[in-house]
Amino acid sequence: MILTRDIGIDLGTENTLICDRKGKVIVREPSVVAVDVKTRRVLATGNEAKVMIGRTPGSIVAIKPLKDGVIADFDMTVDMLHNFIFRSSARSAFSKTRAVISVPSGVTEVERRAVEDAVRSAGAQDVELIEEPMAAALGVGLPVFEATGSMIVDIGGGTCDVAVISLGGIAARKSIKVAGNALDDAIINYMKKGYNLLIGKNTAEDIKIKIGSAMTYDGEGAMEVRGRNLTDGLPKAIEVASDEIRDILAEPVAEIIAAIRETLEVTLPELAADIIDRGIYLTGGSSLLRGLPELISKETKIVVHTSEHPTDAVAVGASVKLRRAR
Repeated sequence: MILTRDIGIDLGTENTLICDRKGKVIVREPSVVAVDVKTRRVLATGNEAKVMIGRTPGSIVAIKPLKDGVIADFDMTVDMLHNFIFRSSARSAFSKTRAVISVPSGVTEVERRAVEDAVRSAGAQDVELIEEPMAAALGVGLPVFEATGSMIVDIGGGTCDVAVISLGGIAARKSIKVAGNALDDAIINYMKKGYNLLIGKNTAEDIKIKIGSAMTYDGEGAMEVRGRNLTDGLPKAIEVASDEIRDILAEPVAEIIAAIRETLEVTLPELAADIIDRGIYLTGGSSLLRGLPELISKETKIVVHTSEHPTDAVAVGASVKLRRAR
């Protein structure tokens, strides 16, 4: 008897999540691989590899094999996925793996094929792709198969996918490569220009989480940031305030809001009326930026909802697709 194992995969630029058929997250790891430069041998993946970023000797490099939601290094992606899939459950010699995996809505056919090939090479025999906004909508329980309009905005690490969904299809869409990484890069560039301080991606992400915002908020303050002085090369510590970070995040946040507005502008009137009634739903880790739902609501004049577990929505939606396919 061949036992089939069903998994839903959110292959993200920053994090990879794997859900079982029931929608339970069984793997949640950073999309990072640590590699021996000389032998190309994979030394660590996920959390073990992420802590090595910026801290490895010359012979070891910690890389992110995905960029802007698509595969940048095929072999490293296969090795990473193989490790994650293996960890997701005990494998039987007779087991067959069936996977539904998400892709950004703006990817090309070549990029879609690369994702499918990578998952097959990592050990899955049956692979189906699902666009991220559709998976996110399924994950938060929107009525995507009904004759009514639902708007989902999935803001991940590499891409922001905006979609209006009705009758099981995407009626209007917009995908931009402005999301969590763009927010981090804005902070890194500001530190270079404003303070002559070089910081890493992990530090930028920490600043974004601790004091980053899209609007003013109660309890604003400051935090100490440590890095390397670009003038003399020595370690340096500075203090940055919440309002500084909000100002430098304003540009990428404005691009995300512009993508939402552009999608609404090409949405059919009947579907637009449904969205006004139901609201806009946010998913993805970057939707957790303080004040972002309130700012989007202010700019669009539409109620905005953030899902209870925004980082899990795409992976959970992939598992919903698995159950519907049965």
